[in-house]
Order: sequence, then C-alpha cells, then structure tokens
Amino acid sequence: MGFWSWRGTGRGAKVTRRYPDRLSTHQLWMVSLSAPVSRDRTASRTTLYPFTRIDDDSARSWLAEQWEISTRDELVGRLDDLSRTGYRARAYQLTGVAPLAWDAALYVDIARRGFACGLIGEGEAWTALKNIVPAVAGAYGSWGEYADHYLLGRQVWREGLRGTADAGFPAPQAAADAHLRALLDPGNRASPWNLAPWNVIRRPERAR
Repeated sequence: MGFWSWRGTGRGAKVTRRYPDRLSTHQLWMVSLSAPVSRDRTASRTTLYPFTRIDDDSARSWLAEQWEISTRDELVGRLDDLSRTGYRARAYQLTGVAPLAWDAALYVDIARRGFACGLIGEGEAWTALKNIVPAVAGAYGSWGEYADHYLLGRQVWREGLRGTADAGFPAPQAAADAHLRALLDPGNRASPWNLAPWNVIRRPERAR
C-alpha cells in the first residue's frame, strides 16, 4: 500500500455547497482524528467529506489503490480490523507500546472516503466514527499525546515497508513531523485541533 501517493483532482464544486451545515463540536472532534493523515492541500479537515471539493472518483480510486477496497464489505472489514488490532499489535511487539492513534487516524480517514464514494451512507459514517470515540478518548488526554502515538505508529509502519515495493511511497518523516507541529501550534487558527480542543468530546455536544 502506497499511502498518500494519490492526489485528487479537486475540480468539483466546493464541498460546502453539497454539505452546507457546520459540524457540531463532537463531530469536528471525530473528523479531526484523521487530521494527521490529511496533509494534502485538497483535504478538508472540517467536514465529514474528506476533500474541499466534491471528488467522489478520487475517494473511490484511493481506496482501491491504497487499501484494495472496492466494496462495502471490504470497507467494513478493514474498519473492523483497524478498530480491533490494526497496526498497533505489531507496534506493541516491537516497542512495548500500542499506538492506537495511528490506527484511529487511518480508520477515520477510510470511513470518510468510504462515505465520499458511496460505500457507506452519511449516518453509517458517523456511527463508525462514534464507535471508536470511547477507546480513543480513554487512551489519551490531549491532542499532543494523540500526535505522539500517531508518529510512533507511523514510524513502525514505515520500518515495516523497508525492502518492499512500497518502501518509497511514504512521505519523509520530517514532513509528518512538520504537519503535526502545525496542527498543535496554538497560533494556527486553521488547525481543527484548535477549533475542537481535546476535552470538548467529554462535554455536551453543541453547535459551532
């Protein structure tokens, strides 16, 4: 799997035209779990739809090329795997730490793309995201802790690609580090992690 090698065209209508309603604080928090994965300029970090412009074909192609997902059953099976064991099982064997954040970020990203290309409906996508909230919210106390475990999981995953055909696909670790620093920067008004601080998921849901 060559993550992040796919680039969408971004030629469709703005996503806000199809989905004009702003997310609630809880919804934005859940979507923001995939923010570490979403480094591309076409990515939307404040809507359930994963791109800033409607591009269902890119979502469909990305799932097929990167995850070999082309059916609803394959999508559901992959989400189930990531929620139960994912890559953190191998990471635990190597490091003694099970970085749930890495699997959670991939889980949310895949669910959003599955919604974008019609493999699951909007309600089903929100249900999928809600299903991992207890585990993630219970495992971490801040976006900083979540980011640290995401990077650990990514490092273990990259090491596992050495010597394979996909070894050259991942972006350099420095790119991932810089992206996480930007998300955690308190002065970054565009960061979804500043728009939905970690503890909002423990408070009553409200409109933004």
